[in-house]
Amino acid sequence: MKFDHFKMLVDMMFVPDGNGGLLQRYDSVDAKTLHPLVLAYIGDAWFHLFVRGRLLSYEQAKVQALDQFSSQIVSAVWQAKAWHGIKDMLTEEEQAVFRRGRNAKSHAPRSASVAEYHTSTGFEALLGTLYLQEKYERLYDVAEAAFQVISREMMEEIQKRR
Repeated sequence: MKFDHFKMLVDMMFVPDGNGGLLQRYDSVDAKTLHPLVLAYIGDAWFHLFVRGRLLSYEQAKVQALDQFSSQIVSAVWQAKAWHGIKDMLTEEEQAVFRRGRNAKSHAPRSASVAEYHTSTGFEALLGTLYLQEKYERLYDVAEAAFQVISREMMEEIQKRR
């Protein structure tokens, strides 16, 4: 990011309140009114943290291995597989949030197909919504189910290659 762009963002976001603090633009966050890509942005960050925490059950010393493995797990390809494995456990409202995220206009990276990317965006939007609505127990249940699906699928893929 160029300095001018950075400066513009700081000026736009951080407005002094006159008392040494910063003005907040919003008093609250309503997940139902946020753009689905914003929900996915929050869900992606939360899932990254969740996966990193879960991987500590298996490895606690090799940071590079943890980083590489967590990056694989949170990739669009694996999140799309997770979605297909957990979709039946979701409520109609949760599936509607997923569809809203999946249908948001975005550009897929080269590392995943367009369908996988859109599916992972829907999955992340669901996680972001649950987080912002403070439905932490449900959020954990969905994320853990997704982690289990990904783990099983990864083990099956390894077995096929042997």
